[in-house]
Amino acid sequence: MTVAVASNFAVTAEKISTAFTRESGVPVRISSGSTGKLYAQIINGAPFDVFLSADAKRPLLLEQSGYIVSGSRRNYAIGGLVLWSFDERLRGKDCHESLQRGDFNWVALANPNTAPYGFAAREVLEAAGLWEDATRRAVFGENIAQALNFVVTGNATLGFVAKSQTVNLDLPAAVCAWQVPGSLHTPLYQQLVVLKKAGNTAGAQRFVDFLGTPLAGEIISRSGYTVPD
Repeated sequence: MTVAVASNFAVTAEKISTAFTRESGVPVRISSGSTGKLYAQIINGAPFDVFLSADAKRPLLLEQSGYIVSGSRRNYAIGGLVLWSFDERLRGKDCHESLQRGDFNWVALANPNTAPYGFAAREVLEAAGLWEDATRRAVFGENIAQALNFVVTGNATLGFVAKSQTVNLDLPAAVCAWQVPGSLHTPLYQQLVVLKKAGNTAGAQRFVDFLGTPLAGEIISRSGYTVPD
């Protein structure tokens, strides 16, 4: 069974898949990328069984276009956005204030046109009146994973990343971080769908059912997400 997963949820999906396979015996292959690119692949015939999107928009579009198993669309996680830095010049400083003052060389974010976390970052910048200035000094990742990489490697002073990425124990300690209030951007409801062209419909349904179990919910919560009611 193949699961298309938004980049921000890829590590969490791997953990859930391991637990699912251990319990069910059904092997899972994870294919990760930006939500927009995965959506484009699906409408062009990619043989995915389940789509774990980073937004609610693309799953709704797939439902409206008849690509999904009826009734399968639902929230599976709610994400958070963090402004993060690994630049020693900001050690002991406030990431949010540095952004507002323009005290940075480059700011990284995922492509707002294809990545929901990038779109949320754009909303934050626009609300603060900083979008025009930021775009002159912005580096856009193909997805949220690449946006984080720009910051970790020093190619960007600041970066808008997923909260889930910041709980990764392999990530270097931040010199500063700002938990972006959810009121500043569209809620990051992440939805899943089972696709009609699924080659393993039974396995796909078992997988999405497993996502609703307490064990999967614990993995999702530990990974920095809010588990939907």
